[in-house]
Amino acid sequence: MEKWLTFDCYGTLIDWRSGMTDALASVAGPEAEALLEEYHRHEPGVQIRNPDWSYRAVLAESLSRAADARGMNLSTDQLDVLGRTLPTWRLFPDTNRTLTALRDAGFKLGILSNVDKPLLLQTIEGFDTGIDCVITSSEIGSYKPALKHFSTFEETAGVDKTSWIHVACSWFHDVEPANEFGIRSVYINRERTNHTGGKASAILPDLVELPAVVAEIFQSVD
Repeated sequence: MEKWLTFDCYGTLIDWRSGMTDALASVAGPEAEALLEEYHRHEPGVQIRNPDWSYRAVLAESLSRAADARGMNLSTDQLDVLGRTLPTWRLFPDTNRTLTALRDAGFKLGILSNVDKPLLLQTIEGFDTGIDCVITSSEIGSYKPALKHFSTFEETAGVDKTSWIHVACSWFHDVEPANEFGIRSVYINRERTNHTGGKASAILPDLVELPAVVAEIFQSVD
């Protein structure tokens, strides 16, 4: 039976924090870090209330609300800075090496992302190995932590839950819904949060040890 690994992309494979901070610095200068923190207070609510919106629209609206909260006045063009630059955000140094090792080990690879498919496809061009299945919000009209990414992937890939591990850096958007959906997950704790065990099968600081860890998890249930 094929063994699948699905990934969140931005934050897990792509350095979203540096990408967003650099983009915001181009319109907000030294206020970029504070604006980013404010942005993340607004994005989940925008997604929940507008599941049919494109992610580019979500980015702009969330940034607009964050700017208002910070007393900043950004133009329409400036509000699009995140969507415009997203495909250029850098890969983490361990991404290509790890994906290639997983592919060489025989795993099938998927991405479940809260993003527009055209933007994600541009990002994937920077990967050294192909991705077998992509599920995006723009295709299904839903944003994680809702479960539709997981149910759509299960149906599309025809995968058994025992042959699937989800890998992600967001406890809220990925680990908790994966646990609710009944699949195992590996939490990539790049942000050094204080989450511990329970809902995730493993917690790693980065992707370096992922191939060995997922092989051990699968072996434990074979």
